[in-house]
Amino acid sequence: MDKNMKTKIAIIGLGKIAVDQHVPSLGRSDKYEVAAIVSRNAKLDGIDAFENIQDMIKARPDISAVSLCVPPQVRFKIAKTALQARLDVMLEKPPGSTLAEVYALEDLAKQNDCTLFATWHSRFANGVAIAKQKLLSLDIKTVEVIWKEDVRRWHPGQDWIWQPGGLGVFDPGINALSIVTEILPEKFYLTDGVLHIPQNLYTPIAADLNFKTVSGKPVTATFDFLQTGPQTWDINIETNQGLLALSGGGANVTLNGKTLVASDALASEYDRIYARFATLLAQNSSEVDVTPLMHVADCFMLCKHEAAAPFIE
Repeated sequence: MDKNMKTKIAIIGLGKIAVDQHVPSLGRSDKYEVAAIVSRNAKLDGIDAFENIQDMIKARPDISAVSLCVPPQVRFKIAKTALQARLDVMLEKPPGSTLAEVYALEDLAKQNDCTLFATWHSRFANGVAIAKQKLLSLDIKTVEVIWKEDVRRWHPGQDWIWQPGGLGVFDPGINALSIVTEILPEKFYLTDGVLHIPQNLYTPIAADLNFKTVSGKPVTATFDFLQTGPQTWDINIETNQGLLALSGGGANVTLNGKTLVASDALASEYDRIYARFATLLAQNSSEVDVTPLMHVADCFMLCKHEAAAPFIE
């Protein structure tokens, strides 16, 4: 393919995250042309729209890639159809409802010589790379994650998040785990925790978690989906040279109070994701890391479940 030719890409699922992040980032990129939308009830002016991926594949054989922004519970079937049609696939986070689904998609991508990119948008925040680099030369003592946001603000009317496979508070919490798994120089594992599950729902609205690194350093995480007012997306790492703090979801980094990076949350994350996807397409390679989802699965397996008050939106 001509390296100057734009990749014709379809967005599958035109919900809040697609409208707020994917569409603007693709519009800023010179690597892509948004050629179609697949959605049951949403459209973009001037763009071909289809109700399902099968109709899109039949009508638009010129489209070579898809970006899946649908809820995780329905993602596997759509991604499977795309890969079997030899389309390259980018997956919003989390890449699936289960680890087995993602491994199966990875195998399908290899069998059909397709690119599969399982994205973790928070890893592309402005401060993540510099925090990772700094930690290579620091002695870590403790890690504290505080991730609290307002589900009514970020997921209004999205009932799928409370259904099995929807992750509940781990939908934002997995963003924190994606950063921590990226920046820590050693692996860590869950030791115990509590999931607070509303009596009328299937997934947790809050979680208190305890992990340890392989060398025994404590890693704690507090997730809450009922935060009002300012939102909290903080990772505090005590080191031998003081506190390395990431805030704003990895957008800001300080070391002992000295600013290393300062930016807006979500700034450039999706631009970088699509730039990375373009690189993978050019290399005909895939990038699939399930580590953050593995930690979430461990939480559902090992943590105690405690009943919380019913949640009414």
